[in-house]
This record gives sequence, C-alpha cells and structure tokens, in this order.
Amino acid sequence: MLANFLSFNGYALIVILTRVGAVLMLMPGFSASYVSMRIRIMLALALSFVLMPLLAKTLPELPNSAIDLGILLIGEVVIGVFLGTLARIIVAALHAAGTFTSYVMSLANAMVQDPVAQAQTSTVAGFFTTVGVLLIFVTDLHHLMLQAIVASYELFPAGAPLPVGDFAEALGRGLAKSFVIGLQMAAPFVLLGFTYYLGLGLLGRLMPQLPVFFFGLPIQISLQIWLMMLALSAVLMVFVTNFSETMGMYAGF
Repeated sequence: MLANFLSFNGYALIVILTRVGAVLMLMPGFSASYVSMRIRIMLALALSFVLMPLLAKTLPELPNSAIDLGILLIGEVVIGVFLGTLARIIVAALHAAGTFTSYVMSLANAMVQDPVAQAQTSTVAGFFTTVGVLLIFVTDLHHLMLQAIVASYELFPAGAPLPVGDFAEALGRGLAKSFVIGLQMAAPFVLLGFTYYLGLGLLGRLMPQLPVFFFGLPIQISLQIWLMMLALSAVLMVFVTNFSETMGMYAGF
C-alpha cells in the first residue's frame, strides 16, 4: 500500500511539475535571466507540491508504457508553453510601444540590455517593459498567472487531445492584439513626433540656413520626455487592464 501511494504521488508530481515548469520557463518575471535557475526550480517544485493534493484527482491513471507516459508529458509541456507564451505576448505590447516611441524620440539607437526581453533593445522599450513587469507584481496580477495554471487543468485536462488549432488561433489573435495595443499606447508620442517633424520641415523650408539637426533634436527629445512624464501612467494603465482581462479569461474570472 505504501509503495503504491508513493508511486502515485511521484507520478502526479512529475506530471504537474512538467506543466508548471514549462509555464514558469516563459512567464514574465519568473523567467527573467536575473532570476537564478535554482530559485526557479525551487519555485516550480514548491508550486507542484502545493497543487498536487488539489490536482492529483484530475490526472489520468499511470500509463502502462513509457511511450504513453512520454506522450502525456509532451502534451503537458505544450500546454505550459502555450500559457507562458500568451503572457509574454501581452508584455510584448509594452515592448512594441517602447520601440515606436523610441523611433519618434530619435533614441532608437540608444541600446541597453533588456532583462525582460533578454536581448538588447532601445532604452525606452527596456524602461517600458521593466516598469510593466514591476506593476504586474506590485498589483498582484502575477496571482492571475498562477491561477491560470490551476484553471488550465479544467480547460485542458491532462491526457486529453490537444486543441492545437485553438492554440495557434489564440496565439495569433493575441499577437495581433498586442501589436495594436502597443501602437495605441505609443499613439501620443507618435502624434507629437509627427506634428513636430511637420513643423520642423516647414521651418527648414522657411529658414534654409537653420541647422535643423542640431536645433531640432534636443527640443524633440525634451518634448517627448515631457510627454512621457504626463502620459506614462495612462499607458501603463492600458497595459495592466489588458493583462488582467486576458489572463483573467484563462484564470476563470
């Protein structure tokens, strides 16, 4: 009896850890390069231990062959990657907004190492994504990501056929929506930049001797920074609302 109990719990732990680990591998904040690998592994193990009594009854029986077990674990990895990628796509809206803004601010070549995107990005895009991920944890929206893991066992039961078509459609729609929201968040900066460029072009025509580059660039950057101070809170509120609505659907809210 004891051997069966330990074997069952070990099987349940492995299956749950597979999905939880795949989600934490990609979810914003948890998957950042500045988070130690050991901490991520310990967090995944801790969450799996906590969720095991709740989710063990929803798991299928232990497969009879190693091939069936491997297929089951691959399906869990796919579901976890889907949830983690969906959260990253939402955060990518901030990266898109920061990229658009950096172009109209003439700061696109000012590159920094973005800890969220784990690549070199413009300073403005790195600032937007860093503050956005910070807001996720400050406003406890990371709880929605963890609740989405639990609710995913009802949406996508372990061992059931994977809705690959639905996954692809959801990721495609999410990516398109993320791009649109990113452009909407950058709209004030793009509008100011377009207006400023138009006025600067007319001024250059009226005063050909004016050094447009040396005269216009400092004013342009100053105006965009001033506008960022005014509009940053509204931009981040749009992001937080979109993140909570999207992850809330998968968390059961």
